[in-house]
Amino acid sequence: MSTILVTGANGQVGFELQRSLAPLGKIIAAKRAEMDLADEASILSVLKEYKPAIIVNPAAYTAVDRAESEREQAMAVNAVAPGVLARWAADNGAYLLHYSTDYVFDGMKPDPYVESDPVNPQSVYGESKWLGEEAVRSAGANHVILRTSWVYGHHGNNFLKTILRLAQERSALNVVADQIGAPTSAALIADVTRRIVDIVGGSNAPDLSGTYHLSAEGKTSWHGYAAHIVREASAKNFNLALTLDALKPISTAEYPTPAKRPANSRLNCAKLMQRFEVTLPVWQEGVSDVVARLRPAAN
Repeated sequence: MSTILVTGANGQVGFELQRSLAPLGKIIAAKRAEMDLADEASILSVLKEYKPAIIVNPAAYTAVDRAESEREQAMAVNAVAPGVLARWAADNGAYLLHYSTDYVFDGMKPDPYVESDPVNPQSVYGESKWLGEEAVRSAGANHVILRTSWVYGHHGNNFLKTILRLAQERSALNVVADQIGAPTSAALIADVTRRIVDIVGGSNAPDLSGTYHLSAEGKTSWHGYAAHIVREASAKNFNLALTLDALKPISTAEYPTPAKRPANSRLNCAKLMQRFEVTLPVWQEGVSDVVARLRPAAN
């Protein structure tokens, strides 16, 4: 069986990847304490020890607002480290799967973004992820880059879990309603990754290297997303202080943040669905599933 190295094993996607990829090989789940992506020597030490045939890199610096004041750290993890992984993969015949973000775009396009659209990141985080993509491409390794959006899961910290907590603590809440995207579950990302690894890991695998968009089907705003969470939580007997009437839509201008977010984060996933023969569920399905999984812990 192939040795598969998963970085960021404690993260949302890294946690789910250990489940989804387990049937395909020997999983080396590297946590930050074992493989610090801000330290090139740490990265190379782990690669030298395990010599993975496949590297799956969900680890990232994801504190979008904090990145504005911690540029060096964000660049080290998101821009430099992917290049280190990719160059090692190129030199050692390994395959690299790397994850990027809708934040490489400025959000001004009215339609969903396709992979070939010009990038124009508006934040340090978005810039760092774009530079990471470029480092992977330039290294010459066989690779897949998956751009995704609005990631959440039952493990780790995310918008869904924050809304669930606030809905139990507060009787009123304001949420931005003029940013549009598709909430995408870590479980879906991991399951699609398994499909990709299953295909590219074969001895007669076609060359499918490139960049692909991966998000759930449909679209919503952060406010619409929060409303669905509250409805699902109410139906599943969470003890909520918040009602839907008290969940108020506001504009981005009314909720200023250090980092600028894209107004349109929708991704066109037709290329991924065609080349890897996958179908993508509507975003509501994954959100409902995670709310249901979180209910016992919440009560």
